[in-house]
Amino acid sequence: MTKYTCEECGMSIGSMTCGQCDQELTHSTIVKPDGSNVHIAECPEGHGKIKSPMCCGQDMTCKV
Repeated sequence: MTKYTCEECGMSIGSMTCGQCDQELTHSTIVKPDGSNVHIAECPEGHGKIKSPMCCGQDMTCKV
């Protein structure tokens, strides 16, 4: 199960699912043109992707 955790306060979010196919979203990253990475959660069936959740003013991360 994918679990996003805030490194600042320890808050975590468990399973997030796609609204179209109900598959669990998987963790990934995309590289921006400036070379920095952005954490994302994406549908394994290709229905889309979202930026990872935020907490305490920063991206929550996921250990895979």
